[in-house]
Amino acid sequence: MQNVHPYSRFTEHDIYLFREGKHYRLYDKFGSHEAELDGKAGTCFSLWAPHAEEVSVIADFNGWDSERHRLLPRWDGSGIWEGFIADVKWGAPYKYGIRTKTGALLEKSDPYALSFEQNVQAASLVSTTWYEWNDSEWMSGRHKNNSLQAPISVYEMHLGSWMRGTEDPERFLSYREIAERLVPYIKEMGFTHVEFMPVMEHPYEPSWGYQITGFFAANSRFGAPQDLMFLIDELHRNNIGVILDWVPSHFPGDANGLHVFDGTYLYEHEDPRQGFHPQWSSYLFNYGRPEVKSFLISNAMFWLDRYHADGLRVDAVTSMLYLDYAREVGEWIPNLFGGNVNLEAKEFLQEFNIAVYREFPEILTIAEESSDFPLLTTPVHDGGIGFGMKWMMGWMHDTLKYFKEDPVNRKYEHNKITFSSAYVFNANYMMPLSHDEVVHGKASMVYKMPGDEWQKFANLRALYAYMFTHPAAKLLFMGNEFAQTAEWKFAASLDWHLLEHNYHKGMQQLVKDLNRLYRNEPALYSSQFDPSGFEWVEANDDANSVFVYLRKGRKDEEVLMIVLNLTPNVLDYKIGVNEGTSWATVLNTDDQKYGGSGAPALVTDEEDDEWMYRPNAIVLSLPPLAAVVLRQQQKVSPPNRRRTINKSDKTLNPSEKMSLPKKEKRPGLFAGSESTADTEKKIDAKTIDFQQSKKPARQPAEPKAGKSKKETTKKSVDKKSDSAFISSSSVLGSNTEQKIDAKTLEANRDSGNGAETSAEGEVIKPVKSAKTGRKK
Repeated sequence: MQNVHPYSRFTEHDIYLFREGKHYRLYDKFGSHEAELDGKAGTCFSLWAPHAEEVSVIADFNGWDSERHRLLPRWDGSGIWEGFIADVKWGAPYKYGIRTKTGALLEKSDPYALSFEQNVQAASLVSTTWYEWNDSEWMSGRHKNNSLQAPISVYEMHLGSWMRGTEDPERFLSYREIAERLVPYIKEMGFTHVEFMPVMEHPYEPSWGYQITGFFAANSRFGAPQDLMFLIDELHRNNIGVILDWVPSHFPGDANGLHVFDGTYLYEHEDPRQGFHPQWSSYLFNYGRPEVKSFLISNAMFWLDRYHADGLRVDAVTSMLYLDYAREVGEWIPNLFGGNVNLEAKEFLQEFNIAVYREFPEILTIAEESSDFPLLTTPVHDGGIGFGMKWMMGWMHDTLKYFKEDPVNRKYEHNKITFSSAYVFNANYMMPLSHDEVVHGKASMVYKMPGDEWQKFANLRALYAYMFTHPAAKLLFMGNEFAQTAEWKFAASLDWHLLEHNYHKGMQQLVKDLNRLYRNEPALYSSQFDPSGFEWVEANDDANSVFVYLRKGRKDEEVLMIVLNLTPNVLDYKIGVNEGTSWATVLNTDDQKYGGSGAPALVTDEEDDEWMYRPNAIVLSLPPLAAVVLRQQQKVSPPNRRRTINKSDKTLNPSEKMSLPKKEKRPGLFAGSESTADTEKKIDAKTIDFQQSKKPARQPAEPKAGKSKKETTKKSVDKKSDSAFISSSSVLGSNTEQKIDAKTLEANRDSGNGAETSAEGEVIKPVKSAKTGRKK
C-alpha cells in the first residue's frame, strides 16, 4: 500500500519563478498544508533539498521511521520533494528525514513550518495561519500612521522580559496575557508603534531571538500563531502600529536547522570566508543563490501578509553589505571589482525593498546599519537601496558620549551635539536608544549619566527631550521610559517596582508628555525629514553648553523653540527672536512633576535690539541640566520698546543688566549673569532641596567700569569677526546665517549618501565658508 501519494501545489510558472529567485509567496507552496485527495483529508508536504538522495516525513504517526513515508522528487530538476499523506491533522509533530549522498540521515525541521513544539526535540507542527482579523479600519488607514510626515515614536520590546508572571517570575506571559497589559500601557505612554524583537522560533533564548531556526513560525514559548495575531490585532484596534525585527543576515548551526540542510551548504556559502560569521558563530545566507533569495523575500512577505505587520526592521545590515565585516586581512574574499561590498547582498536588499513596497506600499522597512553606506534610504530607481528609514547610529554614539561627560568638560565635546545637524537630512533616520545600549556592561541609560542621583536623572530627562525634539523618528527600548537602573536581562522582568519612587515615576511622566508633545505639535513631525523643519538659533555657546534651535511645521505659525542647558547652572539667557512674536513655555524637564528641582523656565524680559541675527530678543530663565520647549505666538501689537516682566518676587530692571567683562562675554548669555562655572550657581541634590520650592539663586555680574552694554557687545562681535560662518540653508535647512565651529563645517548635503557615523569618524566634503560682521 502506497503511503505517500503524488500531490503538488506548484505550477510550472511557480517553478520558473522559484529558480529565478523571483517567487515571493513560497509559504503558499512549501511546508505542510491541509489538503484533500480523492475525497480523503490529509496533509501535503513539500521541501527543497536538491542534493538529497531521498526525503521522508518522520513523525509520531509512523513511529519516526524514515522508511514509511518517502516523498516524491519532482521530475523537473527543481530539487523539490513533495507528496500527500492521508489522515495527518493539525497539530501533528513531524520532521524531515533527509538521506544525504554519503548515506547519512539528517533529521531536519521544516524551514516553512508555521509552529514548533516547545521541547528538546523541537519538531515542526502541522499548523495554520487562519485568523479572523478585526483591524480593517487600521489597515485601510495605516498609510497615514506610517507616513514620513507623521509622528513615529517606537517602543522597542522583548516579549519574554517585558513582564513576567506576578506569582511566578519565571513564567512567560502568553501573547494574550501580554495583550491585556501592553495595549493599555502603550496607549497611556503615547507611543505610536511597538517594535518586537524577533518573534520567530529560536531555540537559544540568550540569542534574544536573533538566531532563528523557524523563520515562518511564531515563537511557541508564548502561544500559537493565532495568539500572536490576537496581540497584533488588539494593538491595531487601538491605533498602535507593529514593527517586527527581521533577520535575513544569518542563522545558527543547530542540527535541525538550515545548516548543511541536505548534506551540502544549501542556504549558506561553503567557504567560511563567505559563509561563517566569526563574531556570532553563525552562518551567512548565500544571496547569490536564487532559491535562497526567494526563501528570504517570501519570509518578509509572510510576516507582512499573514501577521499584518506594519514594518520590518532589518537586523545587521552592515554585516550583510560588507565582505570584510568582523574579519581581518586575508579572512575575506573581495568582490569581482576587488572591493569589500557584498554586491549580491546589495542586490538582494534592493529586490527585497522593491518587492515589499510593491505589495505593501504603506509599510516601513528600517535598516539597522552603522556605516556610511551610500543611498540606503534612496529609492532603488534612483540608485539607492530602497529602505524607508535607517537607524541613526552616529547620533546615538555621539549623544551618549556627550552626556557621559561631566558637565564641566562638555564644552570640549560641544560638536557631538551640533554635528548631527550636518547630515540628519541626508537620509530618513530613526533615532535609536535601543536594547544594544543597555547590555554587556554598558550600564543602564540613567547610570550612563554623570553626577549624583539628582543630576543623573536631570541629565537623562534633558537627553530624552533633546531626542524627541530633534528631527527624525524615535525609538526607545523598554524600561528606558522609567529609567530602569539595572542593565536589561533577557531572563527576567523589567523592574516595575521602581515606579514606586518619585524619580522613576517622574521620568515615566516626562516620556508620556514628550510623546504627547511630539504627536500634537506638527512642528516636530510634519517636516522631520525636511531641512525646512530645523534651524539653529545658537549652536556655538560651548562655554555654557547651551543649545538653541527651532523646529518648524509646514505652516508659518507652527514653530517651537528648544533650549538645552546642559550644565548644572541656572542662567538668565538672552535669545534672538523674530519681530512680532512672543513665546510661551510648554515643557520644562526640570518641572517637579518629572522629579526636577522646580526651577522656573520663564521669559523674563523682551527687547527690541538685534541679537543672534534676529531683530528682537527675549531673556529666558534656564533651569539647570534641563531642556525647555517654547511655542511661538503672534503678538497682537508688537512692542516698540524694551519692557520688564515681573518674575516671582523680583523685577528685572534694564538698568541692572550691565555687561560682563569682555573675556567672559558669551553671545547667548544674558549680560546679567556670569558665564564661568565657579561664579554661576551649581545645582546639586546634596546642597539644594528643590522639592521644597527653594528658588535657585542667580549671581549678578560685576560690570566692568566705563564700558556700556553696546560697547561690550560691539567688541565681542569684533573679536569673533574672524570666525568662519556658513549659511544654514545649505547645511541646516535655515534661511538665517549661523556660525558653526570648525568641526561641524564638514557637511555633504548634496551627496545624499546618508553618511552618519560619529563626529570623529565622519568624512564628508567641506562647505565653503563666508565671513560676516553682522551684529550678534
